[in-house]
Amino acid sequence: MAEETTINQPVQAEPAASSEAAAVPGEAKIKPGRKKKSKSKVTKGKIYINSTYNNTIVSVTDMSGNVLLWSSAGKIGFKGSKKSTPYAGQKTMEDVLSRVRERGLSEVDVLIKGIGSGRESAVRALQGSGMSVLTIKDQTPIPHGGVRPKKPRRV
Repeated sequence: MAEETTINQPVQAEPAASSEAAAVPGEAKIKPGRKKKSKSKVTKGKIYINSTYNNTIVSVTDMSGNVLLWSSAGKIGFKGSKKSTPYAGQKTMEDVLSRVRERGLSEVDVLIKGIGSGRESAVRALQGSGMSVLTIKDQTPIPHGGVRPKKPRRV
């Protein structure tokens, strides 16, 4: 194992090559950023309301299923057991409706899934907003047949 010795020498600053860097020492360079993506205008879409025992999630899609925006009770600021209240479901829908007006959405199909307490208030907030609701469908999964029963006990 050979040992290498290094000598610490002061590093000299190189003269500035470009005049931009030397022009104003305190000014930061402006980076060319990405252009802001324009939000697509959609007139007809679908609103999915997923209401569980713990949260209410509302998603807005176009007719082909591409998500435009979404919101949930937790995203708005409700925590813990307050996320599952009807008031949280109403505020979640109001948040979605305030942001969806920018997109030009006027006609919606509503698809509801789940058995939480926020589903009814979310639909009421949607109907009270003045948006044209074409259909309301309940897609809550219903078990059929149930789970396999236990084996009989052998004594």
